[in-house]
Amino acid sequence: MQYTWIEKTPVGRILVAADEDGVKYVQFREDDSAAELIQEDWVRDDKALKSVVQQLQAYFAGKLSQFDVPLAPEGTAFQKKVWKALCKVKFGVTASYGDIAKSIGNPAACRAVGLANGRNPIAIIIPCHRIIGTNGKLVGYGGGLGRKKTLLSLEGIEISA
Repeated sequence: MQYTWIEKTPVGRILVAADEDGVKYVQFREDDSAAELIQEDWVRDDKALKSVVQQLQAYFAGKLSQFDVPLAPEGTAFQKKVWKALCKVKFGVTASYGDIAKSIGNPAACRAVGLANGRNPIAIIIPCHRIIGTNGKLVGYGGGLGRKKTLLSLEGIEISA
């Protein structure tokens, strides 16, 4: 597994990791708290992850609205189904947990969708930040509501907490 850091973004420091199958992690990290994630056999390789970093930087600069990198998140079959559905929520658009549950053919699975959303290992690229409450308000986000609000704002979406 290769990893790199994006030191300065509108949402703070970001850890990016991938293997030959694709991107495994895009995680917010305030400091070197990635120790619990980075394994001994991981190798820092800024060059190998240059494309992912460039796309994230273009997104932050308002020059990219759709990512084009292979993704390889690890999770249960249900989580992967939810994450795939999240990827269909387009730039500048929001959806609710209920919308995602309906889109995967299980309208009663709102809470399970919320849990899968919260376990998304690939922030931003798998756009879990675009999921808001049915009432149109900001709801939980693993990276914090401030980051969620910033990401939505970058996409032209203004929502009150």
